[in-house]
Amino acid sequence: MSQPPAPLPALPAAQPSAQPGVQPVVNWTLQVVRDGQQIDSFDGTTALGQARTERHHKVVTHKVGCKDQAAGSIDLQRTITVSPLRASPSESVLAIDAQDTVESNTARQSPSGCKLPPQPSQVHANHPGLIVPAGQWVDWQIVNEDPSLLYRVRASVATPPVQP
Repeated sequence: MSQPPAPLPALPAAQPSAQPGVQPVVNWTLQVVRDGQQIDSFDGTTALGQARTERHHKVVTHKVGCKDQAAGSIDLQRTITVSPLRASPSESVLAIDAQDTVESNTARQSPSGCKLPPQPSQVHANHPGLIVPAGQWVDWQIVNEDPSLLYRVRASVATPPVQP
């Protein structure tokens, strides 16, 4: 009697785990860089085939009008979803979905010359499979100018805990 064929792994390129049935876990960091300056950072530990979503808020108020008074608060939200697709000791492949509210760098004025708040806009970016070599930073340019927005990503397979 012949033996049944071995089951196929869920994701063929996945790194086999030391413990049967346990998916590799990826440690990742995503830095948000605006005009060359880091303005936000996300960190997570996510199992292969799972997704992790994080949202950060930053409420800003601008001085507007001819009297330069504070007014017009806006909640600049940033939501990042990271899903490890493949992982090995040498690299990880991450699907990343990002929604970002950013303000223009361009100063605006009313017809009479009074200050207006910067114009916010929604940016939605999706990367279906960013390849991240272990221990190295990979840049993903989201917006080229006004403002420049770049995501810098690092990832590595988490070391499994030692079993007693």
